[in-house]
Amino acid sequence: MQPAQPIHILWDASHIWGLMAWRALRALGLPCRLVKGQEIAEGALLGKLGPPGAAGRAAPPLLVAPGGNARLKALALGEAGRAAIRAYLEQGGAYLGFCGGAGLALSHRDPREGLQLCPWSRAAYPQRLHHLISGHVRVRASFGDELAPPPSARAREGALLSLPVWWPGRFAAEETEEVRVLAAYAAPDADFWLADMPLQRIPAHVFETWQALYGVNLSADFLTDQPLVVCGAYGRGRYVLSYSHLETPQSPDANAWLSHLLRRLAGLEPRREDTPGWELDKAVPAWPDDTSAAPLLDALRRTRALLDMAVEHHLFFRRAPWLWGWRAGLPGAAFNNLHAALCTAVGMTPSERALEYWRGIRPRFAELAALFAAGAEGYLLARRLAETLSPTLPDAVDRRGLDNQREALFGHPMHGGGLMEELLTMTEELIYLSQPECAPTP
Repeated sequence: MQPAQPIHILWDASHIWGLMAWRALRALGLPCRLVKGQEIAEGALLGKLGPPGAAGRAAPPLLVAPGGNARLKALALGEAGRAAIRAYLEQGGAYLGFCGGAGLALSHRDPREGLQLCPWSRAAYPQRLHHLISGHVRVRASFGDELAPPPSARAREGALLSLPVWWPGRFAAEETEEVRVLAAYAAPDADFWLADMPLQRIPAHVFETWQALYGVNLSADFLTDQPLVVCGAYGRGRYVLSYSHLETPQSPDANAWLSHLLRRLAGLEPRREDTPGWELDKAVPAWPDDTSAAPLLDALRRTRALLDMAVEHHLFFRRAPWLWGWRAGLPGAAFNNLHAALCTAVGMTPSERALEYWRGIRPRFAELAALFAAGAEGYLLARRLAETLSPTLPDAVDRRGLDNQREALFGHPMHGGGLMEELLTMTEELIYLSQPECAPTP
């Protein structure tokens, strides 16, 4: 009989979104593990698909590709990894992609940047600012497909679902029967933001005035009827691509649909329909002693202090217990990634492999954490000073110097780099090495 395999979660370039997906699956009581692109390239997905009792190692029932940078995910997979995913679906495997993981599955002009599972490609937004949307949206779902929202949602067919989006991409929709739209945008919901502006707190006539005066459309009408969740077949397998993060904590409609998809795609039965709250501030250290974990705990303390300072100076704002929002142009995404990783690493009991790795990197980690904290504090306060002085002394703080400082600390806004990436890479490797052996959360 084939040994049961857990759901596989692509770990590369996923950051906070990979942690959120991993946490959601474990909270639903399902066996899962984080896998790297290199593992997939080496055959992690290519067991034998088929009924129990077939010879050979079983393939995982589902590959989940979380949010994050699709291009970096494709790079981590390499040609062999991308081919392995296509082969997995050709043999009957299933793929569930959220946000960046949805973008990864699309067709790209350069095949090295995606999986080519779906014939659709990624569309640009009418304005770059439109990509900076976040929060919940009202959604029209199609109920004529087994992968559509579950019976609980069908009972109120005609009503709009409330689904979360976090800085999503867009599908370039085409007329084809190969791709079925499961849900499309209808309208913003109560907590919908464009960058750092809560749109429901801005009167509609103001949007019209801004468009007339400045030629900028900041309303959300550019989303209306755009596909949000789609599905299709590849070989004998299936994919679902969602620019909504259905794994978002405490999002009832999204969580119920996620549980339904896991039943249909993976043949597994979640033990609950909701994903509980993610209280990152309440992470309890699980390391064997405070001495060995001291640099990790210190890095978390410093990061939280930086976040608190940024909120105090109106640069960041608290969106949820697991997420900070930020003013446009600030490295809020990078801070969210690092904070979530540090909280998770501190709260995990390290494996022997993780402890061995930690002993090797601990001095470098401690040095980097101190350098980063000092540099980030100076950068954030300089940004605050520049904003304060801009009406009267616009050139007092050198913008080029600020840009250089940001790049050294945080790298490129889309591609990462800098001191933070090195810290984040070390922390995420600790998480990867310490992950339980496919055990769901108690």
